[in-house]
Amino acid sequence: MSSKNVVLKTVVFMGSARDITPPWGGGSRLGDGILNWVKHKISNRSSKLGCVCNTDDVEIEITHDITVFDPLVVFGKDGALAESGAEMKTPHFFFKDGEAPPKMNEMAATIRAADCYVIVTPEYNHSLPPALSSMMGHFGGSGYAYKPSAIITYSPSPYGGSRGAVALRPFLSELGCLPVSKLACFSAVGDIFNDDGSVKDESNRQLKQLDDLLDQLEWLTIACMNQKKAYGIP
Repeated sequence: MSSKNVVLKTVVFMGSARDITPPWGGGSRLGDGILNWVKHKISNRSSKLGCVCNTDDVEIEITHDITVFDPLVVFGKDGALAESGAEMKTPHFFFKDGEAPPKMNEMAATIRAADCYVIVTPEYNHSLPPALSSMMGHFGGSGYAYKPSAIITYSPSPYGGSRGAVALRPFLSELGCLPVSKLACFSAVGDIFNDDGSVKDESNRQLKQLDDLLDQLEWLTIACMNQKKAYGIP
């Protein structure tokens, strides 16, 4: 059996733009811990996937090269979408070629070059955070097309943001980056992660969700890459 190394260009979208400590205390953004944990886990992940390519058995070793888009950064001062704002005053696909702000063009190019996407988000009012839908919606569906996505949600409640995941599925599908069936929904997330991404309780059963989710994402990503290559889709 031969082997092949594949580095997936993986874009991680953070859903929350919260920047205020709630009246009951804690950090200004509950999701920082799980975001940092996800970044660490994906960046250090190495997995193997077997396939048959031209009748030869091939073992693919998969690693990830990740880029994180955080609404606190992209909508912040000098951010890629600062001029447009979360109101989406000037979406990227409304500009003629070369006329969009340079940082917005760079963000669009990174999204278009990605092989897959991971979304880390809470639910707001049982639905999508506006910062997430605006951040991803600034860019046309052609940049996301034929590439899969994975959904990770979190909440201080017992439901783990799962209602936000339900709302996110059709949004991602309409952008063209269909989500895999597995979900990773983390309840009482403040009891699991420190802000730096370190884990408070390594035995917490919710931690096992991520590997299963990434297994599906990687399988479908390789399948999509093979099909795009076969049909000449960039």
